[in-house]
Amino acid sequence: MPKLTVDGIEVEVAPGATVLQACEEAGKEIPRFCYHERLSIAGNCRMCLVEMERAPKPVASCAMPAADGMVIKTDSDLVKKARNGVMEFLLINHPLDCPICDQGGECDLQDQAMAYGFDSSRYDEVKRSVKDKELGPIVKTIMTRCIHCTRCVRFSEEVAGVPTMGAVYRGEETEVGPYIEASINSELSGNLVDLCPVGALTSKPYAFTARSWELKKTDSIDVMDAVGSNIRIDARGPEVMRVLPRLNEDVNEEWISDKTRYAIDGLKRQRLDRPYVRVDGKLKAASWDEAFAAIQAKLSGLSGKKIAAIVGDTVDCESMTALKDLMGKLGSPHIDCRQDGAKIGTEARGSYIFNTTIAGIEEADACLIIGANLRKEAPIINSRLRKRWKQTAGAFKVAMIGESWDPTFKHDYLGAGPETLKDVLDGKNAFAKVLEAAQKPMIIIGMGGLAREDGDAVLATARAIADKFGMVVGEWNGFNVLHSAAARVGGLDLGLVPGKGGLATQEILDAAAKGKIEAVYLLAADEIDMSKLEKAFVIYQGCMGDAGAQAADVILPGAAYTEKNGTYVNTEGRVQQGWRAVFPVGEAKEDWAILRALSAVLGQTLPYDTLDDVRTRMIAINDVFAGLNVTRKAEWSDFGVAGDMKPEGFVSAVRNFYMTDPISRASVTMAKCTEAFVSGTAEGKVA
Repeated sequence: MPKLTVDGIEVEVAPGATVLQACEEAGKEIPRFCYHERLSIAGNCRMCLVEMERAPKPVASCAMPAADGMVIKTDSDLVKKARNGVMEFLLINHPLDCPICDQGGECDLQDQAMAYGFDSSRYDEVKRSVKDKELGPIVKTIMTRCIHCTRCVRFSEEVAGVPTMGAVYRGEETEVGPYIEASINSELSGNLVDLCPVGALTSKPYAFTARSWELKKTDSIDVMDAVGSNIRIDARGPEVMRVLPRLNEDVNEEWISDKTRYAIDGLKRQRLDRPYVRVDGKLKAASWDEAFAAIQAKLSGLSGKKIAAIVGDTVDCESMTALKDLMGKLGSPHIDCRQDGAKIGTEARGSYIFNTTIAGIEEADACLIIGANLRKEAPIINSRLRKRWKQTAGAFKVAMIGESWDPTFKHDYLGAGPETLKDVLDGKNAFAKVLEAAQKPMIIIGMGGLAREDGDAVLATARAIADKFGMVVGEWNGFNVLHSAAARVGGLDLGLVPGKGGLATQEILDAAAKGKIEAVYLLAADEIDMSKLEKAFVIYQGCMGDAGAQAADVILPGAAYTEKNGTYVNTEGRVQQGWRAVFPVGEAKEDWAILRALSAVLGQTLPYDTLDDVRTRMIAINDVFAGLNVTRKAEWSDFGVAGDMKPEGFVSAVRNFYMTDPISRASVTMAKCTEAFVSGTAEGKVA
C-alpha cells in the first residue's frame, strides 16, 4: 500500500487511490468541481491542484494516482496562487446571477469563490452567453452558468445509462447539453440537479419557491416504491417544498428516483382534511364524533365474519398493527395487505424479501429477472445492476423473462412467459449454463410473475431454479422478490394476511359484491376494483381523495408519510423509520391514533396509547422490528405450490412509472412527465 506525505503528515492509502483521496485521508480539504466519488475522473476544472515534490508545476490531485514516497503540499503559496488563477478563469464568463439563482446558498462555486477567489476581476470583456437547452419537465437549464465540469454528462452515461448529454464545439465555444434537442428520458434525471456544482441545472418544479436557509430539514423514508430510499424532506412552515436524497450506501447510495423527488407536489392537491359521511348518496363534511358514530351504527352487532379490511401500498407499520389488532378484536379473519393479489405468504420470510440485499448485487455474477421491469418498479435497484455490470466490464450476465425492456446495459432476452421459465429450470435454455457456471447467481422475481392466478406455481418454479443452480449456498442467498409497494413487506412481517377461514383481497371484493361481506375497511387502499364494493359499507382512511374516497360511506382523514413518524420495511426486509416533517392538514390525524380512537368508540379499546406502545406491540408480533437499519438473513425453507402455469406472458406490475399511487396521480409534475415520456406509448395507453 502506497505511503505518502501530505503537509508533513504521513498517510497510507489503498492501491489505486488518487492524491486527492490521500489528502482527504490526511484531513485536508481539497476544492473540486468536476470530481465526484461515484463518477469517472475527468480532470476538467483543475480546482484540485496541489504541489508535488519534484514536479515542474502543480498537479491535478483527482487524476494523479498516489504513489509510494510522494511528498504533497496543499497549502503552499504556489497552490494558493494556482487555485486563485483557476477560480479567476472560471468566473470570467460566469454571470452575476447569484441573487436570482436557485442554487444560491448551496452552490459549490459560491462557497469556493469565497475561499479561493479575488474580490474583483481583471477582465472587462463581454461575458459569453449560451442558449438554454430543453431537458424536459424535471430539469431547468441556464447554460450560461455552466463551467463544463461534465458531471451531468458522466452521470447520464455511467449511472443512468442514458447517454443523451455531451459536450459539443471546442474552446470558448464549448457547450454542454443533449447532442440532439431532446428531453432526458431517465427515471433518475433529477439527480443531475444535485450533481451540478453551479446553477446551470436546477429543479424546474422548485424554481423560485424557496431558499435553502428558510427550510427545516427532516430525515425520512420514501414510500413511492419498495426500495426504501433514504430522503430528506425540506419544509417551510406547513408546506413541504422539496425532497432530496440522503446518503445510505446499503440502499440508495446518494441517488433517488424522479418520482421520489417530485411527486411530493401531489400532497398539495386532493387532500382529505376532514371527516366525511355519505348522506342520501352524497358525501357531506362531518365531525370526528359523527363519523365514528356512523361506523359504530353499522358495525354494532355485525358479525366479524362480515367485516373485512384491505391495506394500501404506502401505509406505515404502526397503522397496520393497529388495524390488525382492531380486526382481531372485531372477530374478523378477512384482512389482506396484498392489494394486487400477489401469491406470497408469511410462512417463510425468505420467500418474500430481496435476500441478496441491494448492496449484495455488487457481489453477484449472473442475474435472471422474471416478470419485472426494474426501470419502472425500482430504478435505484436497476442502477445497482448497471453499476455491477460496469464493474465487471460486462462479465456480469443478465437475462430477463417477461416484457422486453431496456435496462440500460447489455442483457439477454429469453422469452415472454412461463414456458421459457420452465426451459431454464429444465436446462433447455442457454442461460441455464450461465447460471450453472456462476459462483454467485441471483434471481429477481417481480409482481408481474406473482400477482397472477398461477403466482404460486411461478414462485415454486423460481425457487426450484434457485435450488438447482446453487443460488442459496452458505451466506449467499440469490433468491429475491422485488416488491412495488412500500407497505408490502412490513404488512407480511406483521401477518396482515387472511386468518383461518379468512378471505384474500379478490375474495373480499367478490364476497362484497354478493353481499356476504357487509363492511370493508380500506386503509389507504386505492388500487382495487371499487365497483365491487357498491353493496358494502365502505370506511376509507387515508390522506388523498382518490378512488377509495370516492367509493366510501365514511372518510377518515389520515396523515401523509411526510406528516407522521412511521416505520417502513423495504423490499430487502430492512426496517427503517421516517420522521414527521410537517403537521397533518386540517383535521387529519395520524393513522394509528385514528384506529385507536375508533376502537374505543366500538368498545374494543386497543391496548396502547402512545407511538412507543405501538412499536412495542410490533416487536411482540415479529422481533424483526427490534433492529433498525439492518437486514436479517432469512431461513431458507419450502414455499410455493408446484403446478401448471398459464401460457400468458409476464406483464410488469407498473405500467406508468410516474403514476402508481394516489399521491403521484395528484402530482402536476408527474402529469407533465407522463405527457412527455408515456402518453402515446403502449404503457400510456394501458395506464
